[in-house]
Amino acid sequence: MSDTSKKSGHQGPMTTSGVTYEHAGQEYFQKRGLKRHAGAWSLWGLGVAAVISGDFSGWNLGIGEAGWGGMLVATVIIGVMYLLMVWSIAEMSATLPHTGGAYSFGRSAMGPWGGYVTGLAETIEYVITTAVVGTFAGLYADAITDDLFGFTMPLWLWVIVFYVIFVALNSAGAAASFRFAMVIAILSLAVLGFFFIMAIFSGEFSWSNLSDIAPEGNNSTFMPFGISGVLAALPFAIWFFLGIEELPLAAEETHTPQEDIPRGSIWGMFTLLVTAFLVLILNPGVLGAEAISGSGEPILDGFRAIFPNSDVAALLSLFALVGLVASFQGIMFAAGRNMYSLSRAGYYPKFLSLTGARKVPYVALIVSAVVGVLLIMGLGAIRNEPGESAADAQVVVAGQLLNIAVFGAVIAYFLQMVSYIILRKKYADVPRPYKSPVSIWGAAVAGVIAGATLIILPFNDAYRSVVVGVAVFFAIGLLYFAVWGRHRLVLSPEEEFAVTHGKHGHPETEGYDVTEREEESGKAEYFPPDN
Repeated sequence: MSDTSKKSGHQGPMTTSGVTYEHAGQEYFQKRGLKRHAGAWSLWGLGVAAVISGDFSGWNLGIGEAGWGGMLVATVIIGVMYLLMVWSIAEMSATLPHTGGAYSFGRSAMGPWGGYVTGLAETIEYVITTAVVGTFAGLYADAITDDLFGFTMPLWLWVIVFYVIFVALNSAGAAASFRFAMVIAILSLAVLGFFFIMAIFSGEFSWSNLSDIAPEGNNSTFMPFGISGVLAALPFAIWFFLGIEELPLAAEETHTPQEDIPRGSIWGMFTLLVTAFLVLILNPGVLGAEAISGSGEPILDGFRAIFPNSDVAALLSLFALVGLVASFQGIMFAAGRNMYSLSRAGYYPKFLSLTGARKVPYVALIVSAVVGVLLIMGLGAIRNEPGESAADAQVVVAGQLLNIAVFGAVIAYFLQMVSYIILRKKYADVPRPYKSPVSIWGAAVAGVIAGATLIILPFNDAYRSVVVGVAVFFAIGLLYFAVWGRHRLVLSPEEEFAVTHGKHGHPETEGYDVTEREEESGKAEYFPPDN
């Protein structure tokens, strides 16, 4: 670039890697501002709250696929994957402290397409996971009110009630969200702790209950459906941990993200490992593996077995409902921030990233809620199996939604582990406040497990149709970006970091719009004009 062009700044379109950046300006980012509220313990609370519903519902459907022993093996495999992955993500989150999280990692490692594909997969994960948790929360709430008062409502109406309440809570401000997550996470753990104690000392627990499913062929009672059952159970084992990787999405709302996100993530992961294995042993040990395999509310059924008086069980299960409420709020937080970051950067329509006076992405929260409700109502309406009860149909719908969420999750996981390996080499000199103890090999192992789970998903006959359906939606999303989205990007912090190779894109120290202003003033040449 000549001296003259440096003084006048870049006047043409800002284009690189097949995408075009629009000039946004300070006003654009002021309408999309966030505030910093969180520390390490707040993040621990958010992470645990987002995931803890996996201990209350959903995981047990894997026993129907694999038997108890097969589900145990699947949970060990997935637990290893998550532990290795969380260490890797903790390092990337400290290096790239952006709200974009997974999209940010993919963008810097693999370019705009890599960032978009990773972000789109994570959108599917979090929006659908919120719907799954809402479904299970509705099943729990309806069972409780039926036991106590003889009152029931359609599942879709329960779901709408939960969405309205928690869109309002999340829109009240990040500080309120973090406080609520901390309180509800502690309450959820207390409920689980009480259940564990009662399961052990009630006399209802029996080791023989874990192997009461009749084996097929020459298989054992430990793994009644063999290796194929273990593979089919992997998506359900993911439900014990899905969402703990969301904490990088809170980077721009955390006081010291380079330190606090790794701490909160790792503390949360070890908390969830302990609760997952206790639930996996004690809940079916009380109920029996066969009985629990199709339950929509396994902890509630566990309380019913321990306390034959249904009113006592229902009252206790009011507390069990807090686990589902916790995850509903926590995953909704993640869905909103994921859509916000991709919208702020122009990958999604830009109105989705508006934050308003409370500095919360309220539009993204509302849109994700509408999508979730429509999906639950749509899947419920089209399901019409002869002789199937309404309760059984609702559990199947929840399982379908769960597999859609896992589809998005494992794509995002695989691409994040690929991103980690690339970033270790591509940005070798960038400061890393935290380093994963398992380095590249840990990310590689986690990526292989995530990739294998993705390949397995379409082979389950019960859920193949919804997996194919979400794959079609994914393809449409890619077409949208190819035709429209890639020409309307904005230099958000995630994009700044990638374009400047780490020189800019640090909102915690330099704010927003630095790269764009340098380019326009001629101080730096990130987008050389075409000559």
